[in-house]
Formats: sequence, C-alpha cells, structure tokens
Amino acid sequence: MALETVHELFDFIENSPSCFHVIDNVKAELKKEGFEELCENKKWEIKEGGKYFVTRNLSSVIAFKVPSKDFKSFHIVASHSDSPTFKIKDNPEQSVKGKYVQLNTERYGGMIYSTWFDRPLSVAGRVMVKTEKGVQTRLVNIDRDLLVIPNLAIHMDRTANDGMKYNPQTNLLPLFGDAASKDTFDKLVAEACGVKEEDVIASDLFLYNRTKPVVWGGHNEYMSCAKLDDLECAFSSMKAFIKGGSKESVSVCAIFDNEEVGSSTKQGANSTFMYDVLRRINQNLGRSEEDYYTAVASSFMLSADNAHALHPNHPAVTDPTNLVFLNEGIVIKHNANQKYTTDAVSSALFQSMCKEHQVPVQNFVNRSDIAGGSTLGNISNSHVSLNTVDIGLPQLAMHSSYETAGVLDLDYMISGMEAFYNSTVIANCDGDYEIR
Repeated sequence: MALETVHELFDFIENSPSCFHVIDNVKAELKKEGFEELCENKKWEIKEGGKYFVTRNLSSVIAFKVPSKDFKSFHIVASHSDSPTFKIKDNPEQSVKGKYVQLNTERYGGMIYSTWFDRPLSVAGRVMVKTEKGVQTRLVNIDRDLLVIPNLAIHMDRTANDGMKYNPQTNLLPLFGDAASKDTFDKLVAEACGVKEEDVIASDLFLYNRTKPVVWGGHNEYMSCAKLDDLECAFSSMKAFIKGGSKESVSVCAIFDNEEVGSSTKQGANSTFMYDVLRRINQNLGRSEEDYYTAVASSFMLSADNAHALHPNHPAVTDPTNLVFLNEGIVIKHNANQKYTTDAVSSALFQSMCKEHQVPVQNFVNRSDIAGGSTLGNISNSHVSLNTVDIGLPQLAMHSSYETAGVLDLDYMISGMEAFYNSTVIANCDGDYEIR
C-alpha cells in the first residue's frame, strides 16, 4: 500500500511542474469528486451537505465540505504550492560570444544552488494571452529536457571542493542552446501554449528539475523527488480531505502560494484569503457574526510543511533529545519563539487524534543555537486566530532541487490528517476541550 501511494505522489508531482499546475491538478481531483467551483467575484450559494472550492491567482486554492447540519467549528489543513526555483526574466535570451544562448533568471526562494547544476531542466508556468475580449491565462509546460546549468570543471577551479560562493546573475544561468537558438525561446513558449508569438502579453515562468523520482534503499524504504517540500503535504492533505469529514465541523483544505518568499501576496497565507472564505461560508449559511466567532474559538488547524530529519553525515546539527527519523511518523514541530505555532494545547489535541488511530508521531525542535524557518501557521493566524499545530514529514536535503523522504511516512500523514478531518474539537471554555 505504501509504494502504491508513493507512486501516486510521484505522478502528482511530475504533473505539477509549477505552482499553477499544482492547483490545476488539485482542481481536477476535486471536480472528479463532485466539488463545485466558486468564484470570488460572484455571489456564493452554499448549502448544507455541499462540497466547494475556490481559487485565487490560480496558484492557491481553498476547498471545503459543509456538514448536513449546523456546524460547530472549522477543521483546516494548510500547506503550500510553491518550491524554491528560478524565475525567467522578461527578455530572457542572453548571448555569450555569439555561440551560446543563456536564459536570464532570478532566484525564487531559498534554494541550495549546487543542486541545480548538471541536471535536465525545463520551463513551466502561466502565460497571459491576448483574446478578442481581453486577456486569458494559459498554463504552459515545455515537456522536454530543455536546459542545463553546467558546472565549471575542477581543472579551472581547483578550490571548488573547498566551498563555492555562487553569484546568481553570473554562475547560475541555464544554457538554452547554440547560436541557432537565438530568438527562439519566446516562440517555443507560444507554441507550447498553442498561440501565436505576438499574442503572448506576459508570463510567470519558472525552471523545474526533470530528474525522475525514485524509490531506493536496502529494502526500498526511501524515496527521492523534486518538490517534496511541500507537495508531499499538499498531496496528503488533498487525499485525506477527500476521504474524511466530520458531521459537526466544516472540513477545509487550503493550499497557499508564495510560502517560500514570505507569504505576503494576495494569494499567500498572509493575505485575507482564508479569512474571506471562512466568513463567506458562515454568512451564506445564515449564521450570525457571533456564530462565526464561537466556531473559530473551537476550530483547529494543521499547518503542514515538511521537517528536517536527522542527517547521517551531520548529526551534530540536530537537537540532542528531539531526534527525527525517516519512516518513523508525522513530525510535530516546536519553537519557543513561535516560529512554529505548536503549543501544549495543539500538540496534545493532535497527538490524541493520532494515538487513537495508531499513527506514530515524532517531536522536532531546532538546536538552540540554530535558527529555523517559519511556516504558514503563525502567518495565517494573524488573520484567523485559532489553535494550530505545525506538522510535517521528515525529509533530508530540504530546499535541494531533489529531496529525500521515507516511503512509510506518506501513508502515516494521510492517516493522521484523515483522523483529524473525521473528528471535531469542541472548546467548552478556554483551556478545556473535547474531541468527538
């Protein structure tokens, strides 16, 4: 069963070369399951027992299920659709000595530069095309090995293995072709989305790693793939959301864009997207503003973003008493300075759900002298304040262009999230909670 789920994940990721493709694939799955698409710029008609989703910027989605009777809370899982990469600049072609054509790019997020060298790369994203009435979005994926960022030979830099400092403007540009490739990139993009070159107005295009995902290890216990952070959690939440659901809570699956660059966009976790959707659900069902506040007070969110497993070559960078390993379960992430939102309340509630369904959990804390990253939880909580636990799946090489995780953990995460969606948290008063 574990390997079957892993290969489903591989298919999902290979079909999601950009954040826009991630959301397009999630939309397709939801529509297949009978979910109705809503538009933010149109009036909503939400009914008890209904299943709905809404997108923003075509790179974020919030889906929800309404129970068949009045609800008591929202149960939310939040993950993100983006990963560190390189964005193609406007007027991207750059000639070198009249013999090579490179593409001019800029960094998106905090990637490990060296992992992008000497790998087959291509380009995917969205293109805005001219129509008779205005402009329309087309998703594009140039689905072939198109680019490589070549390393410099050791003979030309004998200190390469002593540590390199890369300049993203000069050392990290992908090679597109020889002199004959000049002035062909824009045409290639137009052909890939089925329009004339002159009809392309603007684009958001990104590089992606085309190295095939693999299962490996002494007994096939590990997997490696691009974009495991955070498409592993996005995939898990989608699967659990479709399968699970409570009779007393609105189940919500949120996948936000732009987490890797701070979330402060109209479609990021630091936008009003979550707040707007929850308020409109409450209003459409004829509930009062007071009903909304009481529901939020009993609500619970899983902020799902992968976690750092102990690295076999670098065990010293891990906290000495909170060790996280591949294939040993869901990771609950803690930080005294609230980089993660987990506290005793949210940890206890989620651990109780997992224990009841025999889903293993682990606890992660950074070493006290190493700062960690922040996640969606504390950012979205500034707009909708509710009990939140930060969780993830253990992985190695986070923010590499090719990451590693455990085969068993994927099913653990889906089971844990499904248990969460199937339950309802009731706040009797501050500090006193029931799990139904």
